[in-house]
Amino acid sequence: MNFSLIICTYNRSLALEKLLKSVLKQTLYPNYVLIIDASENEKTKHLVSNGNFINTEYYKVGEKDKGLTKQRNYGISKLEKDTEVVCFLDDDTILEPNYFNRLINTYKQYPTAIGVGGYITNEVDWHKRKHIKAPSLFCFDGYCRIEPLRFRIRAKFGLQPDRPPCYLPTFGHGRSVSFLPPTGKTYEVELFMGGVASYRTEVFDQITFSEYFEGYGLYEDADFCLRLSKIGKLYVNTSARLGHYHEPSGRPSTYKYGKMVVRNGWYVWRVKYNNVNLKSILKWYATEALLMVLAFISAVKSKDKVNTAKEGFGRFVGLLKLIVSKPKINS
Repeated sequence: MNFSLIICTYNRSLALEKLLKSVLKQTLYPNYVLIIDASENEKTKHLVSNGNFINTEYYKVGEKDKGLTKQRNYGISKLEKDTEVVCFLDDDTILEPNYFNRLINTYKQYPTAIGVGGYITNEVDWHKRKHIKAPSLFCFDGYCRIEPLRFRIRAKFGLQPDRPPCYLPTFGHGRSVSFLPPTGKTYEVELFMGGVASYRTEVFDQITFSEYFEGYGLYEDADFCLRLSKIGKLYVNTSARLGHYHEPSGRPSTYKYGKMVVRNGWYVWRVKYNNVNLKSILKWYATEALLMVLAFISAVKSKDKVNTAKEGFGRFVGLLKLIVSKPKINS
């Protein structure tokens, strides 16, 4: 299967170098690797031009094409016409050697798949159900992990998700791919992470990444997947494994993040559910308010009290602005 890899990057040449070296070690190598760079310096350009990276093309974008969703759309426009599948990776990931082999084989195992996500291994500790004991656990398909505090508190208020992992609840605020266990199985889903994703290129004849999500692009992946799941099947292959190392450079301030997580979270919820009842609306706002309070409580205990508190203030401001002015949904 002819497939290409697009990596959108911004001021992360050191992290990108580690990723590209892991790509070189793949048992199945992409036909093309496209680097879409919005950096404010030339370090990434020098890395690509001086490195021995096979079939790798470098593109530096101007101001009008900067931002994650814009860079992705720009990269799609540069694909060869015979490309059947396009993969996207965050520039701070590192692949296991058989990542692409297992990801691409998923399209052969599930011919109706129009999108397949990979699986991050270094963010959550999972254990077989019989080997872990804790006061509060989340268990799925024979594996368990410690239930995060925010979900434990939500459950006490009747605000726990009403749908399984990788499906958006009727009042938003769902469980992400990190709540799928490392079984090695492939699961049908309706959303996955955009930084470890792949899609059949034919889908871009119908939809593109929404440029509503400017700059950093928080939840842009959920928006795209939710729109995509209306026209075909999506999967996560938990045997297509990689690590995600959360490079701090290029990220927004915690205050800006707090505002984005509220406004963009509302946006993707309404992309999925354009008609919602009063109960779902009240539960969305109640959950968001609870998460805001938890951010302030965390600030008291955190070593980085200022930045944690800034996220809480960002959430507060985001909620106020949302009440006054809601985003227009682009279907």
